[in-house]
Amino acid sequence: MARNLFVPIAAALILAAQALTSPARAETALPPDSVVSGEILPGWQTDRGTYMAALHLTLAPGWKTYWRAPGDAGIPPRFDWHGSKNVAAVRLHWPRPTVFSSNGMRTIGYVDDLVLPIEVTPGEPGRPMEIRARIDLGVCHDICMPMELRLDERLPGESRAAPIRAALAAQPLDARAARVGRVACEVEPIADGLRLTARIEVPPLGGDETAVFELPDPSIWVAETEMDREGSLLVARSDIVPADGTPFALDRSLVRITLLGQDRAVDIQGCGGAR
Repeated sequence: MARNLFVPIAAALILAAQALTSPARAETALPPDSVVSGEILPGWQTDRGTYMAALHLTLAPGWKTYWRAPGDAGIPPRFDWHGSKNVAAVRLHWPRPTVFSSNGMRTIGYVDDLVLPIEVTPGEPGRPMEIRARIDLGVCHDICMPMELRLDERLPGESRAAPIRAALAAQPLDARAARVGRVACEVEPIADGLRLTARIEVPPLGGDETAVFELPDPSIWVAETEMDREGSLLVARSDIVPADGTPFALDRSLVRITLLGQDRAVDIQGCGGAR
């Protein structure tokens, strides 16, 4: 039987920008396990010899949690798999998130429900695995609560493949599938870091478009992108500031760019130099 444990990791709640009404105060007074519940969904063995499972989070109506790059006002999730047995590696397959905007602040995440596929590489193929996960995440409505979630699950188990396959199908398209053309990046120094400008040849994604830059080093702050579109050319720019606030060498091949639109999302790995 899976163990599902929630622990608040901050005594104080982080107030959101909007004022709370009396109904909102009543709703956010719910105990943590009424706001969000979690479980590990068993899946299947892949052709590569890995095992596909998923983290399933169910949130109270109207509550949300965050994508791996949550935006300046979001709480980034953190995963710790130490204590798992016969597990050599874990890879997360994030489905397309939603962009939220409130009082001029942008956050990126999921509302009400999240199925996050987990691809597990066994240490010894053919032997059972035990997932022991500690997950630090934020859940938000009118206020935000940092939480700690602990789950145990033995794999393989009775397969619940349908929601996992649906979440895998909802991942952003890769650059080839999305018909992305040239991706060119310019880098210029600013007083406290670098400014990165990406020019991306890609068909419109529908509705308001958002670009997110990610770097391998999570300690480097990446500002919210500014966007322009000129036909099939999307231009996104952002300031990148390291902890010491000085310009640094940026390897363009390690920049990950995710484009989010109303109809679809695109995952671009690396970008070349400008023309």
